[in-house]
Amino acid sequence: MVKRASKLSVAVEKYPIAGKFVISRGQKTEAVVVLATIADEDVDGGARGRGECVPYARYGESVDSVLAQIEAVRPEIEQGADRASLGRLLPPGAARNALDCALWDLAAKRSRRRAFELAGLAAPAPVVTAYTISVGAPEEMAAAAAHAAARPLLKIKLAGSEDPARIAAVRAAAPAATLIVDANEAWSEEEFAAHFAACEAARVALIEQPLPAGRDAALTRRPSGIPICADESVHARQGLEALRARYDAVNIKLDKTGGLTEMLAMTAEAEALGFQIVIGCMVGTSLAMAPALLAAARARFVDLDGPLLLARDREHALVYEGSVILPASAALWG
Repeated sequence: MVKRASKLSVAVEKYPIAGKFVISRGQKTEAVVVLATIADEDVDGGARGRGECVPYARYGESVDSVLAQIEAVRPEIEQGADRASLGRLLPPGAARNALDCALWDLAAKRSRRRAFELAGLAAPAPVVTAYTISVGAPEEMAAAAAHAAARPLLKIKLAGSEDPARIAAVRAAAPAATLIVDANEAWSEEEFAAHFAACEAARVALIEQPLPAGRDAALTRRPSGIPICADESVHARQGLEALRARYDAVNIKLDKTGGLTEMLAMTAEAEALGFQIVIGCMVGTSLAMAPALLAAARARFVDLDGPLLLARDREHALVYEGSVILPASAALWG
């Protein structure tokens, strides 16, 4: 294949969060995203591909570090590097995600075909996404859950010692919803049994990352019943095999894997190893969610509610009908 020269541009954008978004590690008031655009040098008649990423401090990333990673590979990108070579140029993470998704979008625009066709996949169908309830006092979370009680799937953020009360309050406020809980590494080994029992009493369908990554060996003795999902404990395919004794499911995110290319490969390998799949996201715009919809059909749960948490989204945004996400338009991505 002949490489085609292109031009890379990078921008930092900020989108205010509606209300609040709080997890065990703190609160966010805005989503700060990095937008990568790769365009044919003939800017008037050429194609243009875009990808969005969200730098995440928990993984040692910042906006500046992600910009530096992207700038470091600018020459290769502008000389026509493809997705396979990108996987050798950058490690998994936000910077590679923005560029990988931009290259998928560029290939789709150049070929006048949809990205799912290029990936050999069926056309995406509408999917139900989880809707996040931020962590807070039990009564605050109950009020938020009551407001969202008509949504079929709620994701409950947790933070530690008060979690049994939080779980019970949310279940009382949203009796019909399917609940998944996400502790973001906040539980201790000593708390695990009591918190797990509270989840059982509330008919929780999934518990995500209860113990800190690297300190989760106790999960080899986990009780049966509710599946336990790895998030912070796994990023790309290389970490999957080691998780089999501790986890039943894995949360696969574009910003962790380094883009759609690795997301699709990791999803296939996780399935082969017997894991349930969760397709998740950071808090970003519709552009950050659209590529992940290509893997959503293989997921037990989809958690792509980032745009629902924002006060505004970008142009050509995804359409959310309640908690149902419709497939992305070509004008947005892919």
